[in-house]
Amino acid sequence: MKLYAVLLGGSGGPGRLAEDHETVFVVADDEKAAKVAAKSKWSGYGRGHVDAISSVDVVDGHAIELVPTDRTAEPDRVDFNDIPFDEADEDS
Repeated sequence: MKLYAVLLGGSGGPGRLAEDHETVFVVADDEKAAKVAAKSKWSGYGRGHVDAISSVDVVDGHAIELVPTDRTAEPDRVDFNDIPFDEADEDS
């Protein structure tokens, strides 16, 4: 099993010209299974599609290890895509 970061895209809804995007994380055996799992997490209007996908095993020199657990993430969804750019840079 691997951790995948997946960028989803989809319609912005009626009257919108732009596409909406959200990033989700999934654990899957391979990229094909990761795409299916990620698309099921699309919360936007209509059906989402995969714009980009990448397996994640190392971040900034730290290995990512997947360990089975009975816990679930709280909250189930992290919406870091909605942080305005000017607010995201305040702490840096």
